[in-house]
Amino acid sequence: MDKSGISGFSKRKILVTGADGFIGSHLVEALLEKGAKVRAFVFYNSFNSWGWLDTLPKSKLDSIEVFTGDIRDPNGVRTAMKDVDVVFHLAALIGIPFSYHSPDSYVDTNIKGTLNILQAARDLGTKRVLVTSTSEVYGTAQYVPIDEKHPFQGQSPYSASKIGADRMAESFYKSFDLPVTIVRPFNTYGPRQSARAVIPTIITQLLNGFEEIKLGALTPTRDLTFVKDTARGFIALAESDQTIGKEINIASKAEISIGDLAQKIIDLINPDARIKSDDTRIRPEKSEVERLFGDNKLIRELAGWKPEYSLDEGLKKTIEWFKDKKNLAGYKAGIYNV
Repeated sequence: MDKSGISGFSKRKILVTGADGFIGSHLVEALLEKGAKVRAFVFYNSFNSWGWLDTLPKSKLDSIEVFTGDIRDPNGVRTAMKDVDVVFHLAALIGIPFSYHSPDSYVDTNIKGTLNILQAARDLGTKRVLVTSTSEVYGTAQYVPIDEKHPFQGQSPYSASKIGADRMAESFYKSFDLPVTIVRPFNTYGPRQSARAVIPTIITQLLNGFEEIKLGALTPTRDLTFVKDTARGFIALAESDQTIGKEINIASKAEISIGDLAQKIIDLINPDARIKSDDTRIRPEKSEVERLFGDNKLIRELAGWKPEYSLDEGLKKTIEWFKDKKNLAGYKAGIYNV
C-alpha cells in the first residue's frame, strides 16, 4: 500500500467524519483554504441539521459535499469513503458525564465506528487515515510533560472507549500495513465548542449575567490548545510521511488549573463575578483526571507544528465569538450540560 505523505491538499478528495462538530467544522474550513475537495460526514437526523456547518457562509457550504449518515453503520461509512484520498476520523461521543450512564453507546460509536472506518480504508486502499484520540486516554499524569509513551488509564467509560479505538487503529497498522496516524489532541477550545466543556460553561454563564459561576473541581489542570491550532495540527500530521503508524500529541506544553482559568475569563468579562463549586458537576473521585500537561516534541519534530495562539489570544477570540447574540443563544447556560 502507498504510504507516502500527502504533499499538498489542492484538489485532493478528503473525508472528515464528525464534520458537523466543533473541531470537525474548523478542520473542514482549514482544508477548504488548502484547496481540498471536502466530503463532510455529518450525523443523520430528522431535523436535517448539519451541525456547525450550517453556520458557514454559503460560499463555503456550496463547495462542500455533505454526506449524512451514522458512523455506526458500516455500509454508510463505506459509501462515504469511496474515491477518498484521506480520511480524518473525528466522529465520536465525547461527553464524560454522559459516558457514566450510557457506556454502551460509547463502545458502539467510538470503537465500532472507528473499526468501520479502518475496515473500509483497508478494502478501498485509502492513502491516509487519521484517527482522533484524546488526552483523556492518559488519565492523571504519572509524569510530566506527558509524552506518547505515557501509560493509558481508562478513568471513565469515555476514555476507555477511546483507548479501545486507538488500539484498534494500531492493530490495523501492524496487521495490515494500513497507513494510520493516531492524532491525540489535548484540551482544544474555541468558537463553537460544546457547552459540555469548561470554557464555554464559564463564558456563557458570565455573558448571561450570572454573578455566581458554577463549576466542578477547580484544582485539576489542563493543557489548552486553540481550535485553529488543532486543525493545523491535523493537517500537518497528514502531510508528513513520518507520522504513519504513530500516535502523536497535539499539545501546547503548558498547563493551567480550572480555578485559575475561570478567574482569567472572569477578569476578561466581569471581574465582580465569583466562582462556586457545584457538587453535581464533580466527577467520581477516581474518575477525575487531576493533571494534563502534554509534550509536543514529537509533532514538532515530525510535522513541524507548533501553536500560533497564546492562551490569552485564544480566549479573547473565543469570548468575542460568544458575544455575538445569535451564537450565545444556542447555549443553555443555566443548566449542567452533560
